[in-house]
Amino acid sequence: MKPSSWAFAAAVLLIGVSASDVTFAQKPGGILRVYHWDSPPSMSIHEEAQYSTVVPMMGVFNNLVMYKQDEPKNSLELLMPDLATRWSWSEDGLDLTFELREGVKWHDGTLFTARDVQCTWDMLLGKSNVTLRTNPRTAWYQNLDRVTADSDHEATFHLKRPQPAFIAFLASGFSPVYPCHVSPRDMRQHPIGTGPFKFVEFKPNERIRVTRNPDYWKSGRPYLDGIDYTIITNL
Repeated sequence: MKPSSWAFAAAVLLIGVSASDVTFAQKPGGILRVYHWDSPPSMSIHEEAQYSTVVPMMGVFNNLVMYKQDEPKNSLELLMPDLATRWSWSEDGLDLTFELREGVKWHDGTLFTARDVQCTWDMLLGKSNVTLRTNPRTAWYQNLDRVTADSDHEATFHLKRPQPAFIAFLASGFSPVYPCHVSPRDMRQHPIGTGPFKFVEFKPNERIRVTRNPDYWKSGRPYLDGIDYTIITNL
C-alpha cells in the first residue's frame, strides 16, 4: 500500500472515532464502515503476506500474546496476555511454556485447547497432515523444533537454541491461533476464530464484513456491532 493510501485510511478511522468519542464510549454499538485499499487473495492470515488480509481479519482471531495496543512502539516489555494468561522460559532458554485461558470457544462453539496451538504451528513447520497453500513466514520459525500440548491448557514451544526474542513473533498480527478442526481450505474462504468479531462474507473487489461475537471471552467487548470494509482498489 502506498504511504498516501495509508494516510487516507488512517484519516477515515480517526474521523470516525473522534467525531463521537464520548458518545461512543457511553453507547456501544453501530457498524463501522471503512474503505479498504485492496482485494485480498484470501482470508487466511497464515497464508498471506499482505496487510490487506491482516487488517480485516485480526479481529476474527486471537494471538497467544499481543503488544499493548495503546503504546506507539512495540517492545518485549509491552507484551500482554491474550489466549495465554502467562508464560515462562525454562532455565536453559529452550522451552517457552504458555498457560492458556479456559472456557474460550471458537466461533462455531468448539472449545479452544492447547491442541489448537500445536496444530497451528505444526502447519507452519510443515509437520501436519494438512498443508498450507503458501507459508510466507517460514523463516520466522527456523529455530522452532516443535510445539507440544502438555495438557488441555498448557502448550510449550521447544527451540533448537536459545532465542529470547522469539516471543515477539507470536505477538505479531501474522500469528493468530487457528482451529484444529477447520481445514486450511475453509480458513481461506470462511475463517473460524476466537476473536471479538465473526466473519460474515468476503466478496472479492467489493467488500468484507465481520459482525460482533456475542460470546466473546473478553467481557463487554467488542463495542461495535460490526465492521464493513468497502474495497476500493484504486486508492
